[in-house]
Amino acid sequence: MSTFWSLWIIVLTLTNLALVLWVLLANRKVAARDDEDPENRTTGHVYDGIEEYDNPLPRWWFKLFIATFIFAGVYLLLYPGLGSYPGLLGWTQEGELRGHQQQAQARFSDQFGRYADTPIEELARDPDAMKMGLRLFANNCAVCHGSDGGGNWGFPNLTDDSWHWGGAPEQIKETITNGRKAAMPAWSASLGEQGIAEVTEYVLGLNDREHDQEMASAGQQHFQRNCVACHGADATGNPMLGAPDLTDGVWLYGGEPAEIRQTLRVGRNGEMPAQEELLKADRIHILAAYVYSLSMNYDEE
Repeated sequence: MSTFWSLWIIVLTLTNLALVLWVLLANRKVAARDDEDPENRTTGHVYDGIEEYDNPLPRWWFKLFIATFIFAGVYLLLYPGLGSYPGLLGWTQEGELRGHQQQAQARFSDQFGRYADTPIEELARDPDAMKMGLRLFANNCAVCHGSDGGGNWGFPNLTDDSWHWGGAPEQIKETITNGRKAAMPAWSASLGEQGIAEVTEYVLGLNDREHDQEMASAGQQHFQRNCVACHGADATGNPMLGAPDLTDGVWLYGGEPAEIRQTLRVGRNGEMPAQEELLKADRIHILAAYVYSLSMNYDEE
């Protein structure tokens, strides 16, 4: 906060307190007129035949207001409330949040931490641990991947065996911990609409779907020149790069010809945010086991 705005807030705050205090003190006593009953003074205003009395606040009420001003003065000395003045206690909302987070971490460390040394494959079969994993998934992952892990348009299905970055336990844990950032480049400029249509036909053919064989043959040439570096010569993908398998019929952004062409035309840039700071290692270990269990279908055994 700049010095100007800090001073501005200080002046406004203190001026308002001073004015309110002045109004309170100025109305503490009311001068009585000679022609008035001192016990029943009125303001002279009449509303629907009802006169408005002009008496000072009761003493207990007045003292209560004075006590609030004393409290406000003490508060503004101890805590930040006057511009950039930090307060004598040095309290900050960031520090308060960190304190609560540390308390929560300490409180739950035993609950989550007792599974830290259990292998993910074993943990995925533990009903109590998976109840925790379900809650963690619902709170942190369901908004993108769905409450059942079945995915959404642009967000992978976690219940099948198609994994862009690998489905081994440690790969899943790595994905959750550090996040992933995919980058499918746009090919419109280099391939043109005809080239994009030809590659689309080739990809459809890889999945044994109806396609134009002549266009697919031309598309294969484009694929060999531009796509094998990521998706591999056989188009089965590369988990190291997050390049999906193009032969398994699983489509993150839709598998209709028009959707495939749009992916080739403009590219895709999906991102899985890192959860390391939010969830910490003990929760991530349980969550990774839960995600791993989704594709293993242990509940059907």
